[in-house]
Amino acid sequence: MLSGFAALAERISHACGHFAGWLAVACVLLVFGLVLVRYGLGLGSIAAQEAVLWLHAGVFLLGLNWTLARDGHVRVDLYRSRWSKRTQAWVDLVGLLALVVPFCLFTVWISAEYVAESWRIGESSREPGGLPALYLLKSLIPLSFGLLAVQALASAVRAAATLRAGG
Repeated sequence: MLSGFAALAERISHACGHFAGWLAVACVLLVFGLVLVRYGLGLGSIAAQEAVLWLHAGVFLLGLNWTLARDGHVRVDLYRSRWSKRTQAWVDLVGLLALVVPFCLFTVWISAEYVAESWRIGESSREPGGLPALYLLKSLIPLSFGLLAVQALASAVRAAATLRAGG
């Protein structure tokens, strides 16, 4: 059952990573277009500039769990490379359960009121000509940290399986 949970979480992380990749492509294309229009035609758009920020935020927020699933996060590999697989699994298990999951749950909890208030007032950009529905972007905060917590639990299941298998 736990391995099924881990597999599902990793499929979700893969889908988020794939989507984040497409957001990155859209971000690059939009920036390229903005530069062409600004310097070629002398025109600008607040909404398009904000869209770049939204896309950039989406890449990072939706890429968090994918990065953890691919073991792509920053760590001190100088020490880790010298450890046995068993020691690595123990450090991963403890770090995920004692640090990552509580931090994610705290972030979801602390951002819930912030996002709810944004939805309540129908928050939009403060800039004239900016994007509406800023609450949608803010909703990515608890969503992404919730997904990160799920992936951290899945990674903890994988670390525990490594320990059960003897390293």
